[in-house]
Amino acid sequence: MTAMTETDRRRPARGRKLIIAALVVGGLLVAADFALAAIGEYQVAQKMREKFGLSEDPSVRINGFPFITQAIGGDYRDIEISATGVPVRDQLRDLEIRANLKHTRIGLSDLLAGNTRGAKIDQVLGSVKIKANDLNRVVNQVTPFTDMTIEPDKRTRVTDGQPDPTVAAVKLSGKTKVAGRDLRITAYGTVSLVNGQVMIAVNDVELDDVALDGLDAVLGVVREALSVTIDPGALPFTVTPTAVKVESGAFTLEGAINDILLDQGGS
Repeated sequence: MTAMTETDRRRPARGRKLIIAALVVGGLLVAADFALAAIGEYQVAQKMREKFGLSEDPSVRINGFPFITQAIGGDYRDIEISATGVPVRDQLRDLEIRANLKHTRIGLSDLLAGNTRGAKIDQVLGSVKIKANDLNRVVNQVTPFTDMTIEPDKRTRVTDGQPDPTVAAVKLSGKTKVAGRDLRITAYGTVSLVNGQVMIAVNDVELDDVALDGLDAVLGVVREALSVTIDPGALPFTVTPTAVKVESGAFTLEGAINDILLDQGGS
């Protein structure tokens, strides 16, 4: 058997040191990348807080890794901005706004300094979510309701031909008091997008007490209370809403706009 020389013994140790050094350098580069991204996210959050008129910084995330390759090119593929609990007028107090900025073009030095003047965005996908508690607040102006819920109505077809993104079937339920009686109601209808506003039309109402006296009058009161129009204001970045969706607990308005300046980010 050939004896291991001193040189042979040193090679594994040298190899391990090189691997450890590479891991350390790699870790430092990753940490630096995340640190730069965090600074950029902070600057965007500060700018969007001012533009949206928010009381707190919105959540901002610059998607895509590594950040530095996007920074070198001055092209950030997807910046995601979101904020909750946003008030609009007296009707709405808990809006959730979201915007995805596709290909934001700004130099790294300007981004880190918070200088967004001249920064351009290829496309903005914006949305506003109206939750059940805000709907409850709106209908309370006609008839007191509690425990309002919003659900998609999968049993109803709102169009006979091609799908219309501005109309969706909805199922609403909640508790109310009519003629001194506590009732639980379930209403079926549509939610439509009309001139940037959400219009609810109720077609059918079910009560948990079908033996109620004056049933037709009660149903009329409920239909009137739930057939409301809600104005959520403009979407982020002046996006015009072109679609409305019903999901569990909320209505969501969505739209897109192309070729806009980052400093046009008001809502």
